[in-house]
Amino acid sequence: MVKKILFVCLGNICRSPAAEGIFKHKIKERDLENFFLVDSAGTGSWHVGNLPDRRMRATALSRGIELTSRSRQIDVNDLHEFDQILVMDKDNLEAVKSLIEDDMNSVNSKIKLILSYSKNSQLEEVPDPYYGGQNGFEKVLNLLNDAIDELIDSLIE
Repeated sequence: MVKKILFVCLGNICRSPAAEGIFKHKIKERDLENFFLVDSAGTGSWHVGNLPDRRMRATALSRGIELTSRSRQIDVNDLHEFDQILVMDKDNLEAVKSLIEDDMNSVNSKIKLILSYSKNSQLEEVPDPYYGGQNGFEKVLNLLNDAIDELIDSLIE
């Protein structure tokens, strides 16, 4: 059975498309592409239809990861459609949970912070690199790389 994974950040132009790209890259390397459907979304609508931020695309590409998704906003249907919804920070965690309708409490268990899968970081949240420098984009990719390795391992066990 195909597992559907959704990564979520604020605008869907930096962190969540990076997570989507890293996940796709890693499952391709492991020959697991047929077992997953992967997407990303933002809690806000400012960038709908846009490619990921050019700085994030360039930083990811320097690691051999191409980011080609287009930004979209999460909606209530995603709560039903995806098996796991992994968010970048606590604000977006609350925004996603605010979409849950009263009769959908079982959805809560599939919404998690992505860094809950990290073994090498004490951070709980992936910082937003949008207003920072190049080091911020590198840090995001490093954090996501680690967490996504553990996430994939947990999904294929």
